[in-house]
Amino acid sequence: MSKATRTDTRPPAPHTADGHDLIRVHGARENNLKDVSIEIPKRRLTVFTGVSGSGKSSLVFDTIAAESQRLINETYSAFVQGFMPTLARPEVDVLDGLTTAISVDQRRMGGDPRSTVGTATDANAMLRILFSRLGEPRIGPPSAYSFNTASVRASGAITVERGAKKAVKATYERTGGMCTRCEGRGTVSDIDLTQLYDDSRSLNEGAFTIPGWKSDSQWTVQVYAQSGFVDPDKPIRDYTEKELRDFLYGEPVKVKVNGVNLTYEGLIPKIQKTFLSKDKEAMQPHIRAFVERAVTFTTCPGCDGTRLSEGARNSRIGKISIADACAMEIRDLAEWVRSLDEPSVAPLLDALRHTLDSFVEIGLGYLSLDRPAGTLSGGEAQRVRMIRHLGSSLTDVTYVFDEPTVGLHPHDIQRMNGLLLRLRDKGNTVLVVEHKPEVIAVADHVVDLGPGAGAAGGTVCFEGTVEGLRASGTITGRHLDDRARLKESVRKPTGALEIRGANTHNLRDVDVDIPLGVLCVVTGVAGSGKSSLIHGSVPAGADVVSVDQSPVKGSRRSNPATYTGLLDPIRKAFAKANGVKPALFSANSEGACPTCNGVGVLYTDLAMMAGVATPCEDCEGKRFQASVLEYRLGGRDISEVLAMPVTEAAEFFGAGEARTPAAHRILERLADVGLGYLTLGQPLTTLSGGERQRLKLATHMADKGGDRFVYVLDEPTSGLHLADVEQLLGLLDRLVDSGRSVIVVEHHQAVMAHADWIIDLGPGAGHDGGRIVFEGTPADLVAARSTLTGEHLAAYVGA
Repeated sequence: MSKATRTDTRPPAPHTADGHDLIRVHGARENNLKDVSIEIPKRRLTVFTGVSGSGKSSLVFDTIAAESQRLINETYSAFVQGFMPTLARPEVDVLDGLTTAISVDQRRMGGDPRSTVGTATDANAMLRILFSRLGEPRIGPPSAYSFNTASVRASGAITVERGAKKAVKATYERTGGMCTRCEGRGTVSDIDLTQLYDDSRSLNEGAFTIPGWKSDSQWTVQVYAQSGFVDPDKPIRDYTEKELRDFLYGEPVKVKVNGVNLTYEGLIPKIQKTFLSKDKEAMQPHIRAFVERAVTFTTCPGCDGTRLSEGARNSRIGKISIADACAMEIRDLAEWVRSLDEPSVAPLLDALRHTLDSFVEIGLGYLSLDRPAGTLSGGEAQRVRMIRHLGSSLTDVTYVFDEPTVGLHPHDIQRMNGLLLRLRDKGNTVLVVEHKPEVIAVADHVVDLGPGAGAAGGTVCFEGTVEGLRASGTITGRHLDDRARLKESVRKPTGALEIRGANTHNLRDVDVDIPLGVLCVVTGVAGSGKSSLIHGSVPAGADVVSVDQSPVKGSRRSNPATYTGLLDPIRKAFAKANGVKPALFSANSEGACPTCNGVGVLYTDLAMMAGVATPCEDCEGKRFQASVLEYRLGGRDISEVLAMPVTEAAEFFGAGEARTPAAHRILERLADVGLGYLTLGQPLTTLSGGERQRLKLATHMADKGGDRFVYVLDEPTSGLHLADVEQLLGLLDRLVDSGRSVIVVEHHQAVMAHADWIIDLGPGAGHDGGRIVFEGTPADLVAARSTLTGEHLAAYVGA
């Protein structure tokens, strides 16, 4: 093979295409951004820093990634775009040099009880094909091994319209792998009827005790009362056998209620469809409490929790069934797949090995494919989504990550850094929103936003190298090398929360006394059993308030004022000052602008094109009728009050004409948990996971009997800037000093160093964890250095 020789030794002239090496953003105004203009180098790792609420996500996700996705969607035909989400153009003057953006955020996975780690990735699909080819006995195609596919058999006549119409007999059969008893859920439910209704009352007397079913005007209640199947004035205990059967198990049938055709069906199937078909983790708290009280979930006796039919369970490769394979830890499954040698499915085995090895490489080898997707933390869900990108051959792609180190032990952060650098080295642009100094340290380029949060943020404070950031004098630069010190003295416990024989998930009969009246930190590598110990093993009856990062339920109309109950005293104060009804000061009630119904914006659906949201012209986005805005309190109208940040509102309601003690107390709690920058009317849908957790904490701090409560916080430093961690530690101290007990599940070394007591689980993840490897003070942990946590904490405090 010959090579052409080059005679011209002059360097080639720069090609025009090589000049597009920057992503240029000019005049970005999304959310709180203030005409931000920056240039981001391509094929580099750029980290965006700044205090919570400074505008990082607004710039990276809501501007750069959103416009990239919108432009890609526009390349499809109008027909295809009709099936895609509609995206509005971000508020920005110029966006130049964009490449295809792949966003990997922290949205929790699942929502359906049949969604698992295996179904959420390609692993289950490949396993099903593997067993359909190699499994003995052979039971059918890949669908025969799927717990989401039911077996179907049908026969009858069909009409074929080809020339003269002709009726043809046909049979249809599909073999599925779904267990018929639990319908692929792995659990069966037993409903306690006493929790559904009071049988001493009639329907017209309000017999139902189901949340939301107590109103006589509620349509669901009226369907039963006016169905004609039961006497609405007769106590349920007096129903005849037929009436009770129709009431509990009646088949769906149309009935007329107040002149409207509605569907009647028995109470049991109605409850199953309304509540039990949904993921319990995604329910509102009061609904989840009702389900936990009324419904007992037990492992399905038909499939022993595997979700699969008998045929799928009995078909094996060697001695392993697909149920056995999905129950293995993924690192063990990878070894088993590597032991298979079958040329006929060699490409499939290679692809499956690569996927499983990616799980292990990304630090999720301790998971199993049958793990329900809804039980994954935000950080685990984000890393699961990363898996499909690790082996991709695509280059010149922009990868956007939202705090990829959330939920990672310091030992695992170095591995995550390696993955981010690998993506960069393949020729991709990697944009990371992150607070951890370990990640900032490996960045090629840093963009620091601020200087404050909310209205005080939205500007670029620094652009450049990590060393330049250290010397810049910005909040991030000043705190980049902050290190918490070990306490000189620790608090003494006032009691203990006893856990005995804990064996949830990977725990190995753990016995531990969690000290009360102190700040106790539970730590360990990801998958070591921390959540299983605290959330899954705390004895029933303990006054434990768990404050996690799960989504706060609510629509765009919900905001911190409505969620915390702050709006009630504010409405009453306005009503009292002006001599009118409180309902006028609710954008969800009588005071709402009739044009936009109190939303503040008007949505125009343009079918396959991006929908447009425009401020309401009548109320100018203020959400209230003009007549309502004439009423004032302390010189401000209700829309101006809802536009105030928490800190400003606390001053406003703390003194003067607007003094409202009930509102001031709630605002002080919001400021205490570090949410002073949030505006009272900011939609809950825009809050980050860390902000949601701190909002819940502020609400729980007002609970009666709070001094008796044991507060359990799940990684409260998520989304917190380095400068805010110190404020969080002060809040934790105040909670403990006020007589409360605080248990924190955390990886941040600053929180560990500040603890009175540390419980370290491990030594590894999955079946390598599940044991207590250390109990004691932080100083003892640093001195011993007997665990991974001890080594990293010692390095952090400089011991």
